[in-house]
Amino acid sequence: MNIIPLSEETLRKTCPGEAITLATVTLVFTVVILAVVAYKLFVSGKAKLELPGGYKFEWNS
Repeated sequence: MNIIPLSEETLRKTCPGEAITLATVTLVFTVVILAVVAYKLFVSGKAKLELPGGYKFEWNS
């Protein structure tokens, strides 16, 4: 493995916070979307859910 040191100019231009911010925003949106879907499933009067592997869930309120 060849390691090449970065120049001072490249180090100044690098912003590691951008990747962390993008990952955080993606995670938050994913959690919110899953929470809304789960809420809609549990609040509905009648629901049916089929998952891969043959798992089936049905409920009536």
